[in-house]
Amino acid sequence: MTYVAAELSDKSKQEIDYWLKKFPETQRQSALLAALHIVQDENNGFLTEATMDSVAQYLGIPPIAVYEVASFYAMYDLKPTGRHKIYLCTNISCMLRGAYDILNHLETKLNIGVGQTTDDGKFTLKEFECLGACIGAPMMQLNKDYHENLTPERVDAILDKLN
Repeated sequence: MTYVAAELSDKSKQEIDYWLKKFPETQRQSALLAALHIVQDENNGFLTEATMDSVAQYLGIPPIAVYEVASFYAMYDLKPTGRHKIYLCTNISCMLRGAYDILNHLETKLNIGVGQTTDDGKFTLKEFECLGACIGAPMMQLNKDYHENLTPERVDAILDKLN
């Protein structure tokens, strides 16, 4: 089966070009992580085979190189997600300071498990190995914003502010 790449928008191309300028012409694959973020954000928060093929085509790299990266890193989603993505860090610092209590609270509050999306499509909950904010443990990334020193009450206040 031949898969036709989706067309990248002019906006995506401009944003990817910004990253491409940071690397030698022979190292276009170095812009892959940024390109996947750009395309994922424009595609309602997830990557499809067609969008990954379009990135491969634009960067001039084999599609398998894109699939490997997109399927390896937890920051990329290969299926539809909620409007708000919650990434809860459960690495050692966060774990020792109550991350699993926060995880249990989120699962109960949202009535979903890790990797699931609420029935209303509002939230997707993901467990993340490390978000690099150990000093503020336990912490989560909500969409692109970090929230640190979490308690169940603080989590509720943060989520209740979202539409």
